[in-house]
Amino acid sequence: MRSLIQTFPRQGIIINLLLLVSLASLIIGITAPLLTLEKMYFFENTVSLFSTVEELYRQKEWFLFTVIALFSLCIPIIKISGLVLILNVNYANNSFLDKMLHIIEIIGKWSMLDVFVVALLLVSVKLGVLARVDVHYGLYAFAASVLLTMGLSYWIYLLSESSKNSASPAKSET
Repeated sequence: MRSLIQTFPRQGIIINLLLLVSLASLIIGITAPLLTLEKMYFFENTVSLFSTVEELYRQKEWFLFTVIALFSLCIPIIKISGLVLILNVNYANNSFLDKMLHIIEIIGKWSMLDVFVVALLLVSVKLGVLARVDVHYGLYAFAASVLLTMGLSYWIYLLSESSKNSASPAKSET
């Protein structure tokens, strides 16, 4: 079987570029400030996703550290890397990459957990009487990466299904 980028060259190039944008947005979203918390006009704390995970590790909050690190750092990187491989490497039906695409589609439903966790954090902080929260560009970059990756995984899935359905000897030569 040919790779998806060989079968659909224009779409493959666009998807590769968008995967690069998604990776850049993810890196920005992880390292850039997500929000600034101001308490009683005296105490101000600006946090990023990476600094939050670091702090959870330092405080030995193992459950929260594991959940946030897994769903917000590891899985998005694995998804983007997997999508790049699925798009650019030759693979056959029922191969590892074919199964990986189905796993990515299943995991994609959990991607919004990242945004949900951050939204819960914002809501819980905004409920405080003496606290104010300012949202920064890191949150928007992170959300853009999650949404873009979800859309691209679905696009690649559609291309894969289309490629499987039209895989006849006469069409594979063109």
